[in-house]
Amino acid sequence: MSAHGFLRGLLGTTRSETHEGRFGRMFRGLKPASYGSTDVINTDNLMALGNAMKAKFDGKKDGNDGEESGIPSLYTYFGQFIDHDLTFGPEGSFQKVKDVDALVDFRTPAFDLDCVYGRGPGDQPYMYKNDGKSFLQGTKLTGGSADNAFDLTRNTADPARALIGDPRNDENTIVSQLQGLFQSFHNRLIEDERMEFEEAQRELQRHYQYVIVNDFLPRIISADVLNDLRSDNGQFKKSKLEFFHYRNTPFMPVEFATATYRFGHSMIRPGYRLNDNHLLDIFSQKKEDDLRGKYAMETTRGMDWGRMIDIDVRAYDGAVSSPERFKRLQFAYRIDTSLVDPLAKLPPNVVGNPPISLAQRNLLRSIDMSLPTGQDVARAMGLEPMDDDEIIIQKAVDKGDIDPEDPVTPILKVASGAFKGKCPLWTYVLAEAAAHQIPVVIPVTLPASGEVIRINTPQLGPVGGRIVAEVFLGLMFGDPTSMLSTNPSWTPAGGADYTLKDFVAYATRRPVVKAAGA
Repeated sequence: MSAHGFLRGLLGTTRSETHEGRFGRMFRGLKPASYGSTDVINTDNLMALGNAMKAKFDGKKDGNDGEESGIPSLYTYFGQFIDHDLTFGPEGSFQKVKDVDALVDFRTPAFDLDCVYGRGPGDQPYMYKNDGKSFLQGTKLTGGSADNAFDLTRNTADPARALIGDPRNDENTIVSQLQGLFQSFHNRLIEDERMEFEEAQRELQRHYQYVIVNDFLPRIISADVLNDLRSDNGQFKKSKLEFFHYRNTPFMPVEFATATYRFGHSMIRPGYRLNDNHLLDIFSQKKEDDLRGKYAMETTRGMDWGRMIDIDVRAYDGAVSSPERFKRLQFAYRIDTSLVDPLAKLPPNVVGNPPISLAQRNLLRSIDMSLPTGQDVARAMGLEPMDDDEIIIQKAVDKGDIDPEDPVTPILKVASGAFKGKCPLWTYVLAEAAAHQIPVVIPVTLPASGEVIRINTPQLGPVGGRIVAEVFLGLMFGDPTSMLSTNPSWTPAGGADYTLKDFVAYATRRPVVKAAGA
C-alpha cells in the first residue's frame, strides 16, 4: 500500500457533510495540537509566537518596496472577497463553540456569489433597480485618475449601512469598491448584452469561477502542486483530490477556514494609494483617515484601478518627486511569517475583544478549533515535514533588501522552544510559502535596457497549496451548477488567457493594455 493509501485512513469526513453550510475537518484522525502543559501556558506561548510574527513599524509609501511580491495588490482583496463568498461564521461562534460539527456556515460553500446577489431581487428588492434585473449603485466616486468607481447603495441610518448581500464586503474601502465592480459587471451584461437576470447571473458566476481557477490559484499556489491535480489534458479532475472528501454536499474544512486560507493576511500592505489624492493607512487613529469602511464613502476616494491591477502599463518606480512614483502599480506583500505592524493593533471597532493582534487571534483560534500541527498535517499527506530550522519568523525579502532592524526569529527561539517539532498550521503554511519562491515577470514599463523586471514571489507549497487547491476544486466539483461541473473547457469571450485585469476592464468599460514581456 502506498504512503498516501495508508495515511488516507487518518483522514475523515464529517457527520455534518450532508448539510449544506456546515464546517467539518479534512484530517479528522489527527490529534489537536498543544503547545504547553496547561491551558494558560498554551495560550501564553501562542501569544508569544503571534507577537514574534509582527514586523517593525513600516508606514504607507509610494515607490519601490522590497517587501513586494510579483502579485498585484487587488489579488489580496479578491482573495478576501472569495472568503466572504464561501464562509460566514460569526466571530462569537468560533470562540464559544468547540464542536466544529456544530458550527454553521451562513454562506453556501460554493462560488455562487451569494455575497453579491443576496437572496435575489424577489426577496431583497431594495438592492435592485425597478427593472428587477440590475443592481442599484451608490454615489459616483471621483479623485485623480479614478474611473468608473461607485460607492455602494446605502440606507439612511447614521452611519449609513451598505445594502448588499454580505455586510463584510463593506468593511474596507478596497473590498467595498470591488463589490461595486461585480455589480457593474452584472449591470453591463444587462445593459449591453441584453441579458435577463438569471442569464447575467450565470455569466458573471462563470467569469468569476474562471478567474479563480485559471488566474488566482496559479498566482498563489506552486505550479507543481496544481499540476498534481490535473489530468493529461491539463484539466483539473475530481479523482485527483486525495484529502478533501464528502459524500453528498461539500462542507467547509476548518483547516482551510481558520489556518491555510489565512495566508492572505501576510500579503496586506500598511497602506494603499487609491488615486492621485489619497494614500491611506489600513488603520489610523481615526477611521475617517484610513481605509476602514461601513460608512458612506468620501466621494473623492474613487479607485484608480491601474494602481491595484495591471489594466494598463505603468513605470515600476520613479524619482521621489516624479508623477510615476505615485501612479505606479502597487504589489501585494510577499507571503511569509511576518505581518505588517498595523495588524498587531486592530482598532476597537474592528475587534470587540482581546487580543487586538491579528496573528495572535489566528493562533488562538487554531486551538479553539482543535487544529493539528503543521508537521502532523504534512505527515498525514505523505510528506516529509519542514525541519524546525527552516521555520523562521521573518520577512521573505531578497538579501539586498534585508533591514538589520527587522526581527529574524527561529521558531525554536520562541517561547523557550515550545514549538519544537510542532508548528501551528497557519504559521507552518506561511513558512512553507516563504521557502517556495519563484521569479515573476511584473507587468510594468520596461527600463531603457529592455530587460523585463522579475520579482521573487513566494507561493503556497505542498501542504498549504494542496489544502487550498483541493478545497477550491472540491467545492466547485461539489456544486452541480459550477463551471467545472457543467463545462470545464468553457472559456470567456476574451480567450483562454482571461485574468482578473480583463474582468476589471470589462466592469469599468476600459481596454486592457498589456506590458511587453509580461
